[in-house]
Amino acid sequence: MNRTPIYAEHVSLGARMMPFAGWDMPLQYSSIIDEHLTVRSRCGAFDVSHMGNVMVTGDGAQDAMVRLMTNDVATAAIGKCVYSHILDSEGRILDDTIVTRTGEDEFLVVPNAATTSKMLAWIGSHAEGAEVIDLSDALSAIAVQGPTAASVVSETTTADVSSIRPFRAAFVELDRIGLSAEASTELLKGRVSRAAGGSGAPAFLSRTGYTGEDGFEVVCENEVAVALWRALLDKGREQGLRPVGLGARDTLRLEKGLLLSGMDFDGTQTPLQTGPAWVVKPGHDFIGREAVERQRLAGGFSTLVGFRMNGREVPRHGYDIVIDSTTVGRVTSGTHSPVLKAGIGLGYVPLDHTSPGTEIQIDVRGAKAAARIVETPFVRREQR
Repeated sequence: MNRTPIYAEHVSLGARMMPFAGWDMPLQYSSIIDEHLTVRSRCGAFDVSHMGNVMVTGDGAQDAMVRLMTNDVATAAIGKCVYSHILDSEGRILDDTIVTRTGEDEFLVVPNAATTSKMLAWIGSHAEGAEVIDLSDALSAIAVQGPTAASVVSETTTADVSSIRPFRAAFVELDRIGLSAEASTELLKGRVSRAAGGSGAPAFLSRTGYTGEDGFEVVCENEVAVALWRALLDKGREQGLRPVGLGARDTLRLEKGLLLSGMDFDGTQTPLQTGPAWVVKPGHDFIGREAVERQRLAGGFSTLVGFRMNGREVPRHGYDIVIDSTTVGRVTSGTHSPVLKAGIGLGYVPLDHTSPGTEIQIDVRGAKAAARIVETPFVRREQR
């Protein structure tokens, strides 16, 4: 079982640990509901060092990214983060990812933890002359999420965090966490344009997130991770920051209708089935494009929708979705929403049953529970 460099910190904080995608990760520190509501109202820190980090660089890097990604990365400026799907030749989703252009001929791809090895091999086999570098074992990442995230992260660096817009990224120096630049290896130093004086450990700072709240991912070298974690918890304490585990990470992302690899898509679905529609830009020649277009023309496929329970029942992965006494699909993700105080979920239904307001039933351990299809995200910022 793999452990992140911050593992001992989680144990010392009393986290309940669990296996996840080959990693020993914190499920929760207090309660999932408390941690969830902390992120919605204040701020939470997540250890996401289990995620992959793959650098694609050199001549041919852009051509490779264009070929591999369903979304348009060719027009992305340096520092722009792009959410995309990666497909096989039949149009089926191998993974979803955020890819960031970090230079004219350099891109950072972040695969999901369970798919990193597969994605590294797939990207390498379609690199078209570019160099593919696996940085996953050398880098750690901490996600800071919530309304006060920008204020907390600004306590770790003198860089202007507020100038980084949503879905943008920048290299910064962590010069306010008590470590000098010498604490780092040459890994990021060779890729970071050093700020005047070079007084802090280099880091890659992106403003994306998997909770629907404002948030940042701070990617640093493993040697820096513990100092960064401790600094965030210390400096964020007055602003309500708490450590948060994978349990609340899952309920948070589901309230926002965000996909979970391996749950909401399992290698058999295409982007037409999972959405969102904007993730596919058909104007460029990506792997799987022809298959996706054939499916679009043929129709007759099921698509992922959000639904909300009418009663107190809680939907779970694998439960059947029933319409007019006929099983039409299954639940892929389900939970009790701490904000809405109701059961919510995602699942696949035929195209002609996807309209918001459509009445459905969820088979909850043999009992048919009433629900209705709703638009996602389930929770918007004004509801938190």
